[in-house]
Amino acid sequence: MTKIRLGMVGGGKDAFIGAVHRIAARIDGEYDLVAGALSSTPERARESGLALGLAPDRTYGSYEEMAAQEAARPDGIRAVSIVTPNHMHAGPAMAFLQHGIHVICDKPLTATMEDAARLETAVKASKALFILTHNYTAYPMIRQAREMVASGELGKIRLIQVEYAQDWLTEDAGADNKQAGWRTDPARSGAGGAIGDIGTHAHNLACFVSGLAVESLAADLQSFVPGRQVDDNANILLRMQGGARGILWCSQVAPGCENGLRLRIFGEKGGLEWGQEDPNYLWHSPFGGAKRLLTRRGAGASAAANAVSRTPGGHPEGYLEGFANIYTEAARAIRAADSGQTPDTGLLPGIAAGMAGMRFIDAAIRSSRGNAAWVAL
Repeated sequence: MTKIRLGMVGGGKDAFIGAVHRIAARIDGEYDLVAGALSSTPERARESGLALGLAPDRTYGSYEEMAAQEAARPDGIRAVSIVTPNHMHAGPAMAFLQHGIHVICDKPLTATMEDAARLETAVKASKALFILTHNYTAYPMIRQAREMVASGELGKIRLIQVEYAQDWLTEDAGADNKQAGWRTDPARSGAGGAIGDIGTHAHNLACFVSGLAVESLAADLQSFVPGRQVDDNANILLRMQGGARGILWCSQVAPGCENGLRLRIFGEKGGLEWGQEDPNYLWHSPFGGAKRLLTRRGAGASAAANAVSRTPGGHPEGYLEGFANIYTEAARAIRAADSGQTPDTGLLPGIAAGMAGMRFIDAAIRSSRGNAAWVAL
């Protein structure tokens, strides 16, 4: 099968997430990276393109140039990965969508609600697909947890607890830390700091597994580090569809926490518990019964989990493979769309998930400014 010709916007020299996306796109051999506008400066873009082995005439100085020229080529790209800071998601995404090129974009959707609304309009007007890389939704045991909730094994959902705790911004990271620089700059990250960077992951995961949307929230946001212009900690109460209640905590100033994304869901019949730092295990606690440990590729693993798992049980899979699952499912959808079939995008995060994340950020900020008042999404 011919590989999908892929381009990339952002992700050049010293960029963390660009390398992750490139690895993920390669794991199942579905894509061939052939073009890029890898930096906001033409010189760094060319340098990064050469380092990745891109042809000089397909290493572009701007995403506008790349979108127009690749669309005009008979061998032009069919999909593009957008791995820029948040404020540079909307412009490139709209440019490629307008040329009929499928978009795979890092989260959150954009930096502002205004840009999100413009992008949503562009997605609806384009025949090309738009996919958002909420990679945690593609972990095998998360797929199993979602399936168990949907099948009624937990009964009606009552309680959801989700947290995402890190410590890397406990102190001012300094001007030389590129990743901290744009994430703590509201002009590039948007008004949300921790809630945009990792809180959106926690929100998305809770909704994905439970099948429930957040209806309203009450948020208390803090900026603990002196001089920081965005939040670095958030405690949020959630009211979910169907009467379920939730608690979301996200923090980037929690010493000892590296990448502590955890989810617990409780229903009338039992509960589930999962942690990203040990992602191959899912605890199931039937009410009145023995607690059981479900393992990836183990005896209790479901077809939904096995479908996104590559290695035998006991061989850890996690972060990179989660991204790869998103890219591989996107490849199937892209091939279907390009052949005139209806693509299966059922489990792929898209514009709806992106807009839900933006409404979550906006509501959390407004609630906190109102002394943790309840705000509808």
